[in-house]
Amino acid sequence: MLHSRPHELWARGQGTQFRERESGQNYNVQSCFETFPLPEPTDAQRDAISEAAKELDRLRSNWLNPTEWTRTEVLEFPGSVDGPWKRYVDPATVDERGIGTVRYPRLVPKDAETAKELKKRTLTNLYNQRPTWLDLAHRRLDEAVFAAYGWPVDLSDDDLLARLLELNLARADRH
Repeated sequence: MLHSRPHELWARGQGTQFRERESGQNYNVQSCFETFPLPEPTDAQRDAISEAAKELDRLRSNWLNPTEWTRTEVLEFPGSVDGPWKRYVDPATVDERGIGTVRYPRLVPKDAETAKELKKRTLTNLYNQRPTWLDLAHRRLDEAVFAAYGWPVDLSDDDLLARLLELNLARADRH
């Protein structure tokens, strides 16, 4: 949802701007997220949004870290089975205190040359280039989100913001 056009427009309208427009927006949880009127999707609509979001994330991740430029390196360090690294703790290494060996896989550049190229691969550069595959992935996500709202996908920005505000106000009245 947070990468969809409805949320992007809402966040731009509710967020604060830094000194110069070029510096970007400040995303504030209280004004941008907590006030955002999420849709109330059916299970099928929730699945469609989830699948579209996963595909967008997969495509962006593949662009940021192409498999031919990276390798997986496993970091090992102690960690708790109840801590933030719990899903990476090797169960065979856990002691009576609940501490075991964390085996955390991370992507690293294959060599110094690819490290230089990977530094150029940022989300900012990707969105500035805006390749067709990225537009198509966002369109698929937007279509799924708009379907969950029950709205046509071709709404103008002004009409979309008006509907979001109307929904926000209606929900505020319910509480």
